[in-house]
Amino acid sequence: MAESAAKRLKTSDGGSSVKIGTHNGHFHADEALAVYMLRLLPTYANSSLVRTRDPALLETCHTVVDVGGEYDASRNRYDHHQRTFTTTFPGRPTKLSSAGLVYLHFGKAIIAQSLRQPEDSAEVGVLWNKIYESFIEALDAHDNGISAYDPKKLEEAGIEKAFHTGGFTLGAMVGRLNPNWNDPVPSDPVEAQAAEDEKFLTASTRIGEEFSRDLDYYVRAWLPARTIVQDAYKKRFEFDPEGRVMVFEGQSVPWKDHLYTLEQEEGESAKKVLYVLYPEKPVPDAKWRIQAVPISEGSFQSRKPLPEPWRGARDEQLDEVSGVPGGVFVHASGFIGGNKTFEGVKALAEKACAF
Repeated sequence: MAESAAKRLKTSDGGSSVKIGTHNGHFHADEALAVYMLRLLPTYANSSLVRTRDPALLETCHTVVDVGGEYDASRNRYDHHQRTFTTTFPGRPTKLSSAGLVYLHFGKAIIAQSLRQPEDSAEVGVLWNKIYESFIEALDAHDNGISAYDPKKLEEAGIEKAFHTGGFTLGAMVGRLNPNWNDPVPSDPVEAQAAEDEKFLTASTRIGEEFSRDLDYYVRAWLPARTIVQDAYKKRFEFDPEGRVMVFEGQSVPWKDHLYTLEQEEGESAKKVLYVLYPEKPVPDAKWRIQAVPISEGSFQSRKPLPEPWRGARDEQLDEVSGVPGGVFVHASGFIGGNKTFEGVKALAEKACAF
């Protein structure tokens, strides 16, 4: 889809004749990001923006997002507000917003451009799915009023927030950039629309910067780490007969997401990794860390925290309670600890597994 869309949209003037249309008035994160993502591609790099609800003006636009009541990729129309709209991203349940629609059709082209690989490459496909789940889907849900948790089930379980989160989501961040209700409005309608458009472009750039940071991380850090984690996962039985200890011998990389994927691929019968060992720095005399694997991504709970008697201990005190020389520290929650040598941190892992 992304490949055919990108090929279809090539122009001879670098995109200067292309107009993107979206609605005026109160703006949201989905169309702000949709416009930004389109402008990452050569076809749209120099495009102009028309913010209106006038069908006649929208008809003059090359591409229209989040307005117009039409989803037709062949005509570059990407609205999701019509009653008949039910499109979701492949393998995901969340109904798309205009951001999701643009990403569905152009995401692979954006990733391929950053990765410098063909759109149909396996790496582009992996990142296309990952970035949707990690970034875009939350915006789709926010714009369509879909909760991350079933409100009825939360109510039935009597679960309430322990504290106010401040409501700082990507959607809220964009929403705060809209004009305030009591801001002065120019009397000239053209000036008023220009002022509103300027705020929209600020919002589009702001959320777009977050998208670009996410894209850059997954292209330059997350994807290269995948092979390293795969190799460490294969070698885990060299350090523990049950495969409960995984070791990064050169330096640590972003490992959690890849580890969960590898374990899922092996199935429920596989022994779960409990501890990950890695040097603090990629130098020969570096101290080593032992980190307990969280029960799930983003969780503060560990599958098996380091033993309670070790928690909060440092240096000689840690040596005494653990029986392993060279101790540096163990965090009070037991999720991480350190030793001066690999042999020491490996001994901590062996004792923790047996505790």
